[in-house]
Amino acid sequence: MESNIYQKNSGQGKVFGVVRARFNYEFTQGLLDNCLKTLKEAGVMEKDIEVVEVPGSVELAYALDQLARHNRFHALIALGAIIKGATPHFDYISKSVMDGIRELTLKHNLPIIAGVITCLDREQAIERSVPGPLNRGVEAAEVALEMAALKEKRGW
Repeated sequence: MESNIYQKNSGQGKVFGVVRARFNYEFTQGLLDNCLKTLKEAGVMEKDIEVVEVPGSVELAYALDQLARHNRFHALIALGAIIKGATPHFDYISKSVMDGIRELTLKHNLPIIAGVITCLDREQAIERSVPGPLNRGVEAAEVALEMAALKEKRGW
């Protein structure tokens, strides 16, 4: 697997919002920590990162919508962890969350990055939330930086 398929982009002068679901906290905290570290390493000032916490992944869309209305962010990042259980609940939640993020991206003409991991078990969630090559918090930050730069460059 490629270690980094995303272009390196500076975050200097850019403002990001990060909405993190607390449900499955042990995983979403790892996503958040690595996301914030990546943004700061790219030059984003701590004062230019607003972090909002919500109870679970379903609530991400509401908070993202509220942040997007302020029209001050270059991109938003959604972080959550949905782990499959014994019922179809996983499928409904996963689809709802991803559809909501897509709809808000188009509604607000703003990059909203889906850093929500959908895993079949806890081992997959661990693999995607601890520091390392598969951490989706890092990936979400890198995508947000690239999309913010693209939006600015193209005047979108």
